[in-house]
Formats: sequence, structure tokens, C-alpha cells
Amino acid sequence: MTVRDYSLAELAEQLHLQCVGDSSLRIVGLATLASAGSGQLSFLANPRYQKELAHTAASAVIVSRAMLPHCSVAALVSDNPYLSYAQASQLFKTSSAQQAGAHASAVVAASATIASSASIGAHCVIGERVQIADNVVIGPGCVIGDDVVIGGQGLLHANVTVYHGVSIGHSVILHSGVVLGADGFGFAPTSQGWQKIQQLGGVVLGDHVEIGANSCIDRGALDNTILGNHVIIDNLVQCAHNVQIGDGTAIAGCTAIAGSTRIGSRCTIAGGVGIVGHISLADNVHITAHTLVTKSIARPGSYSSGTPMLETQQWRKAAARFAQLDVWIKKLSRFIKANKQQ
Repeated sequence: MTVRDYSLAELAEQLHLQCVGDSSLRIVGLATLASAGSGQLSFLANPRYQKELAHTAASAVIVSRAMLPHCSVAALVSDNPYLSYAQASQLFKTSSAQQAGAHASAVVAASATIASSASIGAHCVIGERVQIADNVVIGPGCVIGDDVVIGGQGLLHANVTVYHGVSIGHSVILHSGVVLGADGFGFAPTSQGWQKIQQLGGVVLGDHVEIGANSCIDRGALDNTILGNHVIIDNLVQCAHNVQIGDGTAIAGCTAIAGSTRIGSRCTIAGGVGIVGHISLADNVHITAHTLVTKSIARPGSYSSGTPMLETQQWRKAAARFAQLDVWIKKLSRFIKANKQQ
């Protein structure tokens, strides 16, 4: 495991930030304001944590210029401290050294084309005619089906399953348990039961996509399921067959998207959202947590549904009143109509 070590001056140069204070300080890691100690760099992005700035034991903090007078330790001044923290985290990323080539226990089809710089972990299975580009790392236990293409610099963590005919772009990260290309949920009802519809499409991922643990992206029924460039998906997300997701969209955990829905670019979908099938969302749409999206959204903006938490007794009263709402609306309509006639 590689340990990173920078002077504060080196960090300022790499992050293009102004250094205030002792530039020779050695920084070996990142931590929160509350937990940081000597040799660690922290950040203040949310004003609600300003009180912790005065008491932090961090060697240095990334702060905005407005917060600089309140910082009692060395600082890196940023117009966007959260973005600068994200960039700093790349410098302190820890990773085990990966050896190029295939592990002795891996099963690799003779027709597969694998770059010499790629790393194939223990007990992997690589199917026929698979193409794996430069510097791809495939973790232990991954299964890559026939005719899969994986672009350069990709990282598949342990136990990822990629079905046949899937195309994966450049610099894609797939976390453990991800399944790409399983059959979509397609069945036709008959008098004897359900007739399976063969899913004949594939899955196409753009560049710089990241998909969280145990998320599933189903293959298309006829056309492909498509995720654009820079799409990020959290854990336990379901994307059904023929879903299309535009560039730069972010989807949080436990969201489920039904088949043939199109989601625009730069959208944010919060946790636990349900989106019905065969609708479309415009670019720059933002859906709050646990919303049920039942129709297309044509205009950018923030959308919500559902009710927030209440104490149980209050919620029961509110639920009872909600059930009576139709009766009261009808009474109100009759009252308004009667008054208009007078």
C-alpha cells in the first residue's frame, strides 16, 4: 500500500490554491475538522461546521477567502473548498500495486484480446472475443462474458459480472457485485403463464462512468440500454431494459428506473426514487428523495412527492384526513356552485 506525503506548498501548487501559513508542513492524509490531527489536511465547505474550525487539530484546512480570518491554522484558500477537497482526495488515494497479466487461476478464452498492461485477478473468467484495453484492472472473481469490450484505465472490483455483448467506455469504475447486461424484465402474459421475451439488446457505458456496489443495469430488449459519459450511480440502483441516461447525471442509492425511460443530462436523482417506464426527463431535472415519478418532466427544476416524517399519532391523523380529501372537495365544489347561483 502506497502512503502519500506532500508539503503544504506542494499541495498548493498541485491544487492551484493560495497557501497561507507554514508552507513546509508535511501532510500525510485527509480528515474531518473534528477528527483531524497533526499531519492531516481538512476542509470547510459547509458553514454549519464553522465552529469546528476554531478547535481543529488539523495541520492545515482548505477554506474560502471569507472563512480565512476564522482559521487558526495554516490554510489553502479556495473558491470552492469542496471541489478542492475532492481534488486533494485523488492525491491521497491508496491502492495496492497491481501486477500486469493474468493470475494463474484465471480462465481466459484463447480468442480474447487483452492489453499487456492489463491485470486479471484470481479466479476470473474471461469469455470469447473479449477486448480489454490498456491498464484495465479486473479484480478477483469477475466474470466477463463473450464479446465484451472494456476501454482503457477501467477498474472492476471483485465479483463484478458483465454479461455478453456489453460495451464499457474509458476510465469506468464498477464496484463489487455490479451486474451489467442481465435480462430485462420482459414477459408476455398467456393463459398458461408468462412467455419470456428474449432480451436481444446490450448495455453501453460511456467514459468516466462509476457504478456502486450491487447495482444492476439490464440489457435492452431490442435496442441497447445506454449510460452517457460521466454518469455516476450509487449502490443498489436498478436500471431496467432500454433506459437511457444522459451525460453527467447522478443517481443515489436504492433508486429504481423502469424500462424505456429516458433521463436527460446533468440530472440528480436522490435516494429511494421510483421512476415509471416509458417517460422522459429533461436535462437539469432534480428529483428529491423517495419521490415517485409517474409522468414525463419537460422543464428543468426540482421535483418532489410524498410526505415528510411526522410523529406516528400526527401521521395517522393526517392520513385519515387525506383519505377524506375527495369528500371534502366535492362538498366544497357544491358549496361554491350553490353560492354562484344565488
